[in-house]
Order: sequence, then structure tokens, then C-alpha cells
Amino acid sequence: MMHFSRWAGVAVVLAALFGPFGPQTAAAEDAQVDTSSVEDMAIGNPDAPVTVIEYASFTCPHCAKFEADVFPELKKNYVDTGKVRFILREVYFDRYGLWASMVARCGGEMRFFGIGEMLFRDQREWLKGEDPTQIADNLRRIGRSAGLTDDQVNACLSDAKTAETLVAWYNENRAKDGIDATPTFLIDGDKHSNMSYDEFSQALDAKLGQDG
Repeated sequence: MMHFSRWAGVAVVLAALFGPFGPQTAAAEDAQVDTSSVEDMAIGNPDAPVTVIEYASFTCPHCAKFEADVFPELKKNYVDTGKVRFILREVYFDRYGLWASMVARCGGEMRFFGIGEMLFRDQREWLKGEDPTQIADNLRRIGRSAGLTDDQVNACLSDAKTAETLVAWYNENRAKDGIDATPTFLIDGDKHSNMSYDEFSQALDAKLGQDG
């Protein structure tokens, strides 16, 4: 399981495509940022009896493994059947996780989960190397695969206001829900660490039994 550094907060200045992203103490700055424009990305019945929130980073290998090994069955058996509303909230360990989130959100809610699936599936490939230019090109390629243009992806990646807002939103969520590792799941507010499908299914069935 991937754990956070002990940051008091995170501030972002993303004035250009390859601008700096680094850990800083930024509680005061975050408090001044209006995060009301950030939407939760969700799939499934809005009126489902159980809501699951996953906190995940697009650069987290454990999150990628969950996406590959657990989420497909979870979606088929619980989300697609109307039992569960599933929300993915992004976590930012590093600038590349932030960039990936901005590309995923660039496609809007309709494309977010499809782009997210590609980001997790090809995580090792697009993160290969330490050259920010190459990684940005890799993200651009993923955006193109999802139907976005280079201009659209560049505009999203260079949007400093959105970057600042997303990081402030992430810090709010982390403080509110006590998130210190990824993936972390809230099942109707109850916090769980990474789980196998069988463990997840048991937790969901217990909640659904209570609701029923």
C-alpha cells in the first residue's frame, strides 16, 4: 500500500505545461481556494442503496492492480446492477498523478472512467523514465486515444487555476476522510484499506443486507 509523505498541505503553481509541482505547507492557501467547481466523478445509479468512494492515485501501482483485478467484477455485479454508486476521488502524490487526473477530467464525466482505465492499465508505460516532456507526450497520446485533441490536452494540462483547485479539493477530502494511503475505500462512510474482490463483496453484501 502506498503511503503519503507527512505534508501539512500541498501548494501547486502550474503556470505552464511543465511547471513545478512540489510538497509545501499550504493550509492557508488551500483555505482560500474555492473548490465548489470540482465535481465527483461517479458511475452507477445515483439512487443506489450503497455508495462507494475510492481514493486512488493514477501513479499508484496498488490502485492499478485493483482496477485490473477487482473493479471489473465489482462493476458487473454491483454497479451495473444498480446496487452501488461508485465514486473515484483522485489523490496527488506527485505532479504526474496530478497531470493524469487533469487529462482524465479533460474528457468530462462521460470519458473520465474510460481514460482512467487506460491510465491504470498502461501505468508502467506512460510513467516510464523521468523526463517530464516524455511523460506529458505519453499522456497526450492517451488523451488522443480517448478522442481528445493535442490542443485540448495541452489546454487542460496548462490550466494553473484548475490544478490549484484540484489540489485544494484533494487536501480537503484527505483531511475530512482521514486518507493516508491508496487505495482507500469508503463504503457508506466506513473506511477500508485495499481488498480482494471476495472481501469487497462481503463488505457490500453486509451493507446491502442492512439496507434491505
